[in-house]
This record gives sequence, C-alpha cells and structure tokens, in this order.
Amino acid sequence: MRIIAQETLAKFWRKHPDSAVPLGSWLKLAKESKWKNSNDVKEIYPYVSVLSNNRVVFNIKGNDYRLVVAFAFNAGVGYICFVGTHQEYDKIDANTIWDY
Repeated sequence: MRIIAQETLAKFWRKHPDSAVPLGSWLKLAKESKWKNSNDVKEIYPYVSVLSNNRVVFNIKGNDYRLVVAFAFNAGVGYICFVGTHQEYDKIDANTIWDY
C-alpha cells in the first residue's frame, strides 16, 4: 500500500515518543501489504473498526492511541486521516475527519 500523509505519524510520535515503535511497525506493515478490502486488513488486525467509505480505525499501543486511515483499496492507497489519544479521538467524527 502507498501511505499518504506519513508526516502526520512522525509529528505525532515526536509528541508522544511511546507511540513511535508501534506506529512505525504499523507503517512498515501497511506499506508492505497488498490489502484489497477491509477484510484483508482484519486478517492482520482483527480488532480494527471498519467504518463507512473504507475508513478503518486501528488501536495503537494496546489501545492507548487511535489511528484513522481512509483506504482506496482499488488504487492501493491509504490516507492517514487522524492519529491521536483516546480523548482526542472521542472529540472527532472518524467518518469525516481528514486532518487535525
């Protein structure tokens, strides 16, 4: 997968250093993946939440953080829409957010 807005992750892990390894692992795995649909994602990450419009919410670092990615599976692209703490996630609409 081609992952767009990777700098969003880098900014976040600079602010929250304990997220760097889990987010880095997610990024590496996502870039190496050839996901064709959300079911493919769930095979690797069984506890994701699949939302409308091919958006997927990942629990990061034992559910300390949330990552929202919008996928264009047919194009092999994922766009980082949001990464944040649980408190920050609770304040957004994961179905519509594109950036924060």
